[in-house]
Amino acid sequence: MSEPPLIAIDSLSIAYRRAKHWHRAVSDLTLRIAPGAAYGLVGESGCGKSTAAMALLRYLPRNGRIESGRITFDGQDLLALSAEQLRQLRGNRIGMVYQHPGSALNPALRIGRQIAEMYTTHRTLDRRDAHTAAIDMLGRLQIADPAQVAMLYPHELSGGMQQRVVIAMALATDPDLLILDEPTTALDATVQAEILDLFAALRREFSAALLFISHNLGVVRQVCDRIGVMYAGELVEEGPADGVFLRPRHPYTAALLACIPDTTGPALAGRVPLAHIPGLLPEPGTAIQGCRFRERCTLAQADCAVRRPPFVVTGEAQLSLCLHADTVPEPRAAQAANTVDVTAPERRPTLLQAHGLRLAYGDTTVLREINLELASGETFGLVGESGSGKTTLAKLLAGLLRPDAGALSLAGDTLANLAARRTRTQRRALQMVFQSPDGTLNPSHRVGSILKRAIKVLGKNADTAARLQALLLDTSLPDAVARRRPAALSGGQRQRVAIARAFAGQPELVILDEPTSALDVSVQATILNLLAELQREHGVSYLFITHDLAVVYHLAHRIGVMYLGELVEVGPTAQVFAPPYHPYTEALLAAAPRLHGDDRPAAPRLRGQNPGAANRPAGCAFHTRCPHSRAVCTDQAPPSRATGHGHTILCHIPLDELRGLQSERRD
Repeated sequence: MSEPPLIAIDSLSIAYRRAKHWHRAVSDLTLRIAPGAAYGLVGESGCGKSTAAMALLRYLPRNGRIESGRITFDGQDLLALSAEQLRQLRGNRIGMVYQHPGSALNPALRIGRQIAEMYTTHRTLDRRDAHTAAIDMLGRLQIADPAQVAMLYPHELSGGMQQRVVIAMALATDPDLLILDEPTTALDATVQAEILDLFAALRREFSAALLFISHNLGVVRQVCDRIGVMYAGELVEEGPADGVFLRPRHPYTAALLACIPDTTGPALAGRVPLAHIPGLLPEPGTAIQGCRFRERCTLAQADCAVRRPPFVVTGEAQLSLCLHADTVPEPRAAQAANTVDVTAPERRPTLLQAHGLRLAYGDTTVLREINLELASGETFGLVGESGSGKTTLAKLLAGLLRPDAGALSLAGDTLANLAARRTRTQRRALQMVFQSPDGTLNPSHRVGSILKRAIKVLGKNADTAARLQALLLDTSLPDAVARRRPAALSGGQRQRVAIARAFAGQPELVILDEPTSALDVSVQATILNLLAELQREHGVSYLFITHDLAVVYHLAHRIGVMYLGELVEVGPTAQVFAPPYHPYTEALLAAAPRLHGDDRPAAPRLRGQNPGAANRPAGCAFHTRCPHSRAVCTDQAPPSRATGHGHTILCHIPLDELRGLQSERRD
């Protein structure tokens, strides 16, 4: 006899009130989570994932309501509980971890006190015992020197440490269920890997069930036993993780998986477009006959427009809401059919050159002796953890910061340190696109006005109206977007507007700082394809900053790996992703989640925390965390070793020895 579920959601429908009308956001959702199980809920933004989680906690906003359905927790009807009963249940048996830990922590209270309050409120411990319990919980979460951390304020902790503290608060009452809403989206790959390992350990120690909500399919693949895929408020596929990710039986699931860049094939520098999902999600409340996904589905047939698909069993405990589940291809089938010449392109003229760049804030050096060349029409990917200096370098190249030493040149001409001192031609030639377009697009202006102003400032005596039409066409934006304000656009559309503005003056180099990190995989694929197409059409160069190694593997010709203000490895993409690589690069590759099994290098986890530029160690900056460090690494700066083909590694270990160590782990 099967064990009763911890969570049972039956035919749940949720609506939001907007402009005096109720719009359905979740429809007839049914799912089960067994005690101690990990259930992943995935789908694009707006599919209803977080709404379902908020309904489970009865945290819906005032304009939200549950229209029908039932939610039970360990046999209790959650919709029938009083406010006091709910408060006790949330605090004692259900915990939640949000995407942004900073918003869940009180900036005015020390960490230890905030965790201790969970024990005094829900475990009725006195203040001394609660403080001791808080320190003990920090230690159980593998936080070094927990007593010291307990005395710190939230702003004194890194993002990864803040997330551990929020998890400690959620676990303080030993809950039966832990709800995780995008808990690793804002974290570096190395910190994310630590948090995911922590979740696995916590499941073993606490036997808590997990409801893991994310748009990062690789992360969900690594954590969860069972997966539910939501589209437009409906659960369209559900099943064991292996079945859903390796043999999807709904076209939407297969399309999401096909959008993700793959690091198992050859490095293509954007020459093979990523699969993407055409169109947009239907607005909540839109009346749709037949299958909700049919207008975006490449497999849709005539009956999909008139028949509501039922759930069909497609495998071992795997369900699909599709009339033609047996026709869904493997996720990579369409891409695998593409062929492309992957021979290295001939070397083009140098466009940007940086020599000996240094920058310090007081006594803290944040960039040291940066030497960088970027060729015309080339994409250079820049990767590394937060605090490594990537964005600082980007701002310095863009003229937003002044270096303390070093020189810049663009197309052979000296490039002034600050943008205000550069020529109009140089300012037009070098543009920047930031991670969030919301902070750079004026919310009170229409998109057409924003782009027209950029054309007038940066354009080469262009016909403004004609150039506006060309920009919209180049970035695949409909003409109607020009009449809208940024708030009326989707995240992907806003990012395309930001890219269109950068191209208003036909730039030679565009610096892109994490332009896809906050986007769904389907929107990310569209943006990456757009950038590759613009590069082919206009010969523009990119400096692409990201913490997603799969993205740079797909898009970049060359890659630079930064650690504490230094480029520790630079080379062609294929060389950087194959042994020998710098031990730090090895750690980044090992930390990246994979969709197709655990094919990453079996490198040991990094030791300790990133010390930050202010506490940079002597000798090799990486030696305090490096699994291969030797005595010489502690007091001598590492030499630059060349493997050929423009590939260099900053390391004391001879390349043949390094290659041997790393090749053994891959075999």
